Amino acid sequence: MRRLRCAALAGLLLAALPAAAVGAATDAGAPPRTPPAADSSSGVWYEIFVRAWYDSDGDGIGDLNGVTRKLDYLRSLGVSGIWLMPINPSPSYHGYDVTDYEAINPQYGTLADLERLLDEAHKRGIRVILDLVANHTSDRHPWFLAARDPNDPHHAWYEWAGPGADLQSPSAAGDQAWHALGNQHYLGIFSGGMPDLDFDTPAVRDAMTEVGRYWLARGVDGFRLDAARHVYEDFPDQVDDPAVLRRDLDWWRQFHIALAARYPDVYLVGEVTRDRPEQLAPWYGSLDAVFDFPLARQLIASARDERAGGLPALLARIAQAIPAGRDAPFLSNHDQERVMSQLAGDARHMRIAAAMLLTLPGEPFLYYGEELGMRGRKPDPDLREPMRWYRDPHGPGQSRWKAFSTKDGPRVSVEAERDDPRSLLAWYRMLIGWRRALPVLRDGALQVPALANPRLAAWQLRDAHHDALVVHNLSGTLQTLELGRSRLGRFQRVRLKSLPGARLADGRLQLPAYASVVLE
Repeated sequence: MRRLRCAALAGLLLAALPAAAVGAATDAGAPPRTPPAADSSSGVWYEIFVRAWYDSDGDGIGDLNGVTRKLDYLRSLGVSGIWLMPINPSPSYHGYDVTDYEAINPQYGTLADLERLLDEAHKRGIRVILDLVANHTSDRHPWFLAARDPNDPHHAWYEWAGPGADLQSPSAAGDQAWHALGNQHYLGIFSGGMPDLDFDTPAVRDAMTEVGRYWLARGVDGFRLDAARHVYEDFPDQVDDPAVLRRDLDWWRQFHIALAARYPDVYLVGEVTRDRPEQLAPWYGSLDAVFDFPLARQLIASARDERAGGLPALLARIAQAIPAGRDAPFLSNHDQERVMSQLAGDARHMRIAAAMLLTLPGEPFLYYGEELGMRGRKPDPDLREPMRWYRDPHGPGQSRWKAFSTKDGPRVSVEAERDDPRSLLAWYRMLIGWRRALPVLRDGALQVPALANPRLAAWQLRDAHHDALVVHNLSGTLQTLELGRSRLGRFQRVRLKSLPGARLADGRLQLPAYASVVLE
């Protein structure tokens, strides 16, 4: 479905472009990409902080070859794509202040290492997207170093305070907006080390488009777009300004057009930190998907409280606002406290949160270590700790980029959980396997039936071949759902169940504590 959407999009957009623009966008002469051997059908993405993942050369820092070495682990988990947090050169540990958009952080390896990773991932049917930090550069980027001179052409690549600017203004991101540089002040909505690019300058748009083409030509399948809404949304009074939103959307639409003209399967998912589905909906005209932040908060709240709460109403609004099968749900990421920490270490609540996430349509994203139950609270470095491969944290290949801040212990590790059928890792494998076994869980149109029992969460999914009902018992006690005399009476067979005690008989569904089922 994604391929058809993108191909159709590219055809329509190419028809709308002048001949000169088409020629420029086709990136003639670029080597053909090697596509994945086959689309893996779970639709699940996995976020990796390379520094924390797996160390292949013994220097204590995770690297690209380490990602390659662990592709079979990812395949066994069942994911169909990976998102690599920034891999470009950067003065920071996290990489969100780039100094060279067309190079690899030498701590992570080389361009050849990335190409090897892409080839091996594609052989396994795994797509790879990169974090693209387009809103701003590092203050050490050669563009900004040149821009310090008002007479240099690069000066126009960044945003500078004009007469009358409020130099004490906060930014839309909550930090100081303007930063002094001699007698000048430049915009950096996240920090002074991250000066904002000016996308009203055509050369900036051209340069960023070329960055996208550069990586796609080398086999990358798309991008996670960092701070997508902040290309133009810089100050608090712009947050709900329709004109500012249109400018953001227009830029990303043009970017998508230029990339899809040569690479129709390119996948673009945006970080759009808004609170309501209706605020996310406009972005689907420019991007393939945006992360569903309101749903993430509600899924965790429903699991923690053992009550559906606002989930049914939110899902109904998502069904109205977001195209079927195109949501990007998740539970946590590198900026948020880990799910197990948000749930106070309750593994039962973690399991039901995962079950809800992985039975919703769209392409869900998992944060590395989530499938093990890793914990992590702020500050940010503690959210990005080394992946736990072994019971012994000093095992071969274990990243040592920072010390562990939690007391998870040896049981929270791949080694301890890999062969344990009762482990959280096994639970995630099962649920991801459901998405492969029943494609309607990925692509189905979502409907939300009204249930009187607040301890149950349920939704219907329908495509051309399947009509399914998903039901979750959020509580620690047996729950019953009467189906026979309702519109749900047509669901008469249990297709999938997470626990053995779930059963359907005479129109009555009985669900054990924290159990989930898919009915047909």
